[in-house]
Amino acid sequence: MPEAVLEIDGLDSFYGDFQALFGVSMRVERGEVVAVIGANGAGKSTLMRSVTGLLTNRPEMVRFGTAQIGALRADQIAHMGIAMVPEGRQLFPSLSVEENLIIGGQAGRPGEWTLDAVYSLFPVLKERRHQASTSLSGGQQQMVAIGRALMSNPELLLFDEISLGLAPIIIKTIYEALPDVIGTGMSAVLVEQDITRAVDISDRVYCLQEGRVSLEGKSGEVSREEISKAYFGV
Repeated sequence: MPEAVLEIDGLDSFYGDFQALFGVSMRVERGEVVAVIGANGAGKSTLMRSVTGLLTNRPEMVRFGTAQIGALRADQIAHMGIAMVPEGRQLFPSLSVEENLIIGGQAGRPGEWTLDAVYSLFPVLKERRHQASTSLSGGQQQMVAIGRALMSNPELLLFDEISLGLAPIIIKTIYEALPDVIGTGMSAVLVEQDITRAVDISDRVYCLQEGRVSLEGKSGEVSREEISKAYFGV
């Protein structure tokens, strides 16, 4: 079996007394793109928060390579090589575009993603690098969020609803850039409600329904009928 960059085993996640994930298991192999789909409230963002240390669990429930990371802090996980493009972008409003990008490099991990590389991927950011990040359009802010994550030179990049609330033309632009992002050997998890785009760009797909995995398969082999049944439970 190919080497797993990320392996989740029987993950239960809670918000206080409320259980959001029930025994979720999944794996991401090196160089692979995995899509996670599901309706609102299915547990997709909770899964991302559990992987990145924003929610803590038992150590063995989440493994990054050979390391058990389920109980580590978010900053420790980031330094190990996992980065996330969060839902809603979550830029630092008081900082410029370039300052937001520089913060992404604070982990100090070596690699090909530098300011120049990000500006080459998204030229509009170079033009507006001295502007306040929140003065940009929603699509441009999403580019900043992607660039900030890349600046940490991660081994695993998580995208949490990157097309949410964006105009179709902007979504198209961002998805056209993704092969240049995830085609450099890193692994990626793409959380999306846009099923077609998620399946088209990924190698494998997981569907979550009410906090449980309802479908797992190779993206090119699962049928739309199977996806619909897993997504809606009908």
